[in-house]
Amino acid sequence: MVATIKDIAKATGVSTATVSRVINHLGGYSKEVELKVLQIAKELGYRKNENAISLVKNTTKTIGVIMPDVATSFYGNIVNGIEDKAYDNGYSVILTHAGVEGKRLQESLNLMAERRVDGLIIFSLNLSVQDISTIDSLDIPLLLLSTKAENTKIPYIKVDDYSASYAAVQYLIKNGHTKIGLAGVNPGDPIAGKPRIQGYLTALEDHHIQADLNLIKQGDFSFESGKAAMTELIEQNQAITAVFCVSDETALGVLSVCYTRGFNVPNDISVVGYDNSSVSQMSIPPLTTIAQPFYDMGSIGCESLLIAIATGKKIDSQIIPFKLIERNSVTAML
Repeated sequence: MVATIKDIAKATGVSTATVSRVINHLGGYSKEVELKVLQIAKELGYRKNENAISLVKNTTKTIGVIMPDVATSFYGNIVNGIEDKAYDNGYSVILTHAGVEGKRLQESLNLMAERRVDGLIIFSLNLSVQDISTIDSLDIPLLLLSTKAENTKIPYIKVDDYSASYAAVQYLIKNGHTKIGLAGVNPGDPIAGKPRIQGYLTALEDHHIQADLNLIKQGDFSFESGKAAMTELIEQNQAITAVFCVSDETALGVLSVCYTRGFNVPNDISVVGYDNSSVSQMSIPPLTTIAQPFYDMGSIGCESLLIAIATGKKIDSQIIPFKLIERNSVTAML
């Protein structure tokens, strides 16, 4: 038999109204009463009827998260940050993948509408006009993580990709490198691709180094992109001494080709990654990389969304700091 509020009230000797207030965290009772009610509720196996509550309050206590279907290791840290903050505040999380380059984003948005999520987080996806129109029709708080929608007021939390790229290339220059490749970048990506290319080019220009566009190797931020980029650089006999990679996954691809082709990292080729994902510490050698605080990004983003759900207040966009993590994949030129 399922325990009810009346059962708890009878066992504790307090009114059903008081039990209800304790169960729903409404206040107006002593700490002693709270502990007693919660203990009896646990012993009786009481469970709130969340479906009934959601119908009355028009809320599901659920946050939707949409992410790409890409094999990159940093997404887990963002999701962990979101889930920890959500669960701490009594919310559950529905997670769905939108496919490579967001090809299934419309289907993901329709799913979130069907599940009546209270708020939505989308990360690392570029939004089309149709996507934005569908999002507007949901009429719920929305936040973008590690991306942004240009020419819209949709709030976002991300790192300044231009400045981070500039810092990585400047670090290599200060270590004496002047022939620096750029690996795995998508120039058609206005959010992460173009800013990282521009940061690379501006860093070279500011240090009076002539940019060679043949050293920019395109890709999709993946491991395979890194392999293809490094293979091209070697086969084209580009006399590079360093490579800046637009993701840690790309950097692993570069390291793989260096190993198979007999190039020592960092003695022959210095390599810098981007993300500070878990693989950056596991590689041989461990990667010098640009750290994006993914867990914090997810946690801060979720907290901002929860405040918007509770209060209706507008979410403010944030640019959060990056950090250059020095490990063992870069050597100074003599």
